[in-house]
Amino acid sequence: MPQSHRTRGRPPASSSRRRRSQPKPSEPRGPGMLRRMLTSNITITVVALGVIFAAVLLVDLEELSGRKSTPKGAADGLTANDMLAKLSSSDMDPIAADAIAMAKKRAYEQQQKELKELKEKAKRDAAARKKLEAQRERERLAKANPSAAQNRAYGKKMNALKGWDRCWPSLKTLWEHESNWNERAVNPSSGAWGIPQALPGDKMASAGPDWRTSSPTQIAWGLGYIKARYKDPCGAWAFWQSHNWY
Repeated sequence: MPQSHRTRGRPPASSSRRRRSQPKPSEPRGPGMLRRMLTSNITITVVALGVIFAAVLLVDLEELSGRKSTPKGAADGLTANDMLAKLSSSDMDPIAADAIAMAKKRAYEQQQKELKELKEKAKRDAAARKKLEAQRERERLAKANPSAAQNRAYGKKMNALKGWDRCWPSLKTLWEHESNWNERAVNPSSGAWGIPQALPGDKMASAGPDWRTSSPTQIAWGLGYIKARYKDPCGAWAFWQSHNWY
């Protein structure tokens, strides 16, 4: 039977619907997809964090391998190794330290005796008062020290190299009383010399020939003396508080 004019040439409805429901083929993954991945914010962040982590790790490895420079001294470039060498060469025998301590004791007692006599005379004698004032002024000038801060910086580092960090306040106060950290301080009565007030001063030659003017040499000697007699600056300061000498 011939088809009607209305339906002639039309495809069946069911086949048309099947074609529309078929999914479109996916686009092939190519250079465009890779470019989007490399330029995304997440990728950039991850790469940046990786670079930072690698830099920090490199710095830590340099520190562990010792490639960084040794810390310098307070003024003239003395390294921590130089300080250690001075400290190790300044170790002192306890017997020698006791002999020095006895000399300091006798000097202190003699000084106190002289001061007492001057004070008694000063009550009666104007000339004695003038002499007493002059002696006190000499002691004040002997402790005047423009380089005290620099010398304390050496002292703090060398004290730490001895392993005495906790005793730094004691050492700082002890040598402030003794010399105000003046490497040229001389006691006008006893002749004690320098930052640790060595008596006699040339005892410090065992730490170096520059003992008259070098604060690191004097500090090294003083720490050696303290170790031999008082174990550490804490012990030395405790003794000084009871006796006014060490």
